[in-house]
Amino acid sequence: MTVGEMLSATVPMVRTLNLQYLETSPERAVLSLPDQAEYHNHLGGPHAGAMFTLAESASGAIVVAAFGDQMARAVPLPVTSEMSFKKVAMGAVTATATLGRPVADVIAELDEGKRPEFPITVEIRRADGAVTSEMTVVWTLRPNR
Repeated sequence: MTVGEMLSATVPMVRTLNLQYLETSPERAVLSLPDQAEYHNHLGGPHAGAMFTLAESASGAIVVAAFGDQMARAVPLPVTSEMSFKKVAMGAVTATATLGRPVADVIAELDEGKRPEFPITVEIRRADGAVTSEMTVVWTLRPNR
């Protein structure tokens, strides 16, 4: 089962918004949000809440791909998120997430008994390639006690 299939099966909001996993790796994830009238805002484009969910889901896909093998000893949790809106989004949009620290460095901190934090940046683009939104999510791996 791929990361996208697993998250689609276990996270109801992913299914609700019909998010599509185009690429998932420990360093990068690409997801798309189809153009769906039921999730439009007052301008006729994707609602900010739907775009937030798209971006956060892209960051979560990286977390699962990069640290899924650590989940027996730590729980991944978002710590903070910040989103900025650059241009009006219309139609289908695509989120590209990128891990901001080497996987090995995060795992080394976990091995030392620390609670590592790591940023994941996300760009959301329209079909014409214009960046409509940017998000940074700082995640942590909380060790099980």
